[in-house]
Amino acid sequence: MCTRYFMDDAPSELSDIIEAAMKSPLADKFRTKYGRPVVTSGEVRPTDIVPVIAPNKSGIRTVYPMRWGFRNPDHDSTIFNARVETTGSKPTFKDAWKSHRCIVPASYYFEWEHFKSDNGKEKTGAKYAIQPKGATMTWLCGLYRIENGFPVFVILTREPSESVRFIHDRMPMILPQANINDWISPETNPTTMLKYALDDMITEKVIDDKSQIPNQLMFDI
Repeated sequence: MCTRYFMDDAPSELSDIIEAAMKSPLADKFRTKYGRPVVTSGEVRPTDIVPVIAPNKSGIRTVYPMRWGFRNPDHDSTIFNARVETTGSKPTFKDAWKSHRCIVPASYYFEWEHFKSDNGKEKTGAKYAIQPKGATMTWLCGLYRIENGFPVFVILTREPSESVRFIHDRMPMILPQANINDWISPETNPTTMLKYALDDMITEKVIDDKSQIPNQLMFDI
């Protein structure tokens, strides 16, 4: 699963994306609707409004502000993640899976260690910051749709690679930067992109787990 990630605007790729999102007319519309600005740095949480990459009406790669979460009217709840194994068949996601795919740019994502205690109950342990080995950016795969005139998105999750299995039984689907355009293209069969998902992750335990990552957290790359 993925319910938190982090944006550090130091990399030029991310700073350019943030600038494009802030110039979008949607940024002001979201502020008027929700009373909140686009999040441009720091820890991102569900329902935040953040920069997302998707094609425009002409199929050109574009940056839009989007709100994190699909509404689920059946249960009056919000959905933040979607399992890549079942998105093609579930009514909530199948249309977006076919033609409304997006990329959520991040520096890294967070996950909390899950394990069973002595009495067999699930417990949550240490918080980890995770990113692809050798990377400065983490390109999270997502789906988007329009709700009440505003774009919203979910992040896709998959079975974990061996590098993160000790933390959790799910991980977000992450692609190399070179595959972004193919992933978001409505012409692409998304199933053909699954083989490019990155497996080799670097994990770093967050020392002060108060839902805020230490400013100087480094990865041992």
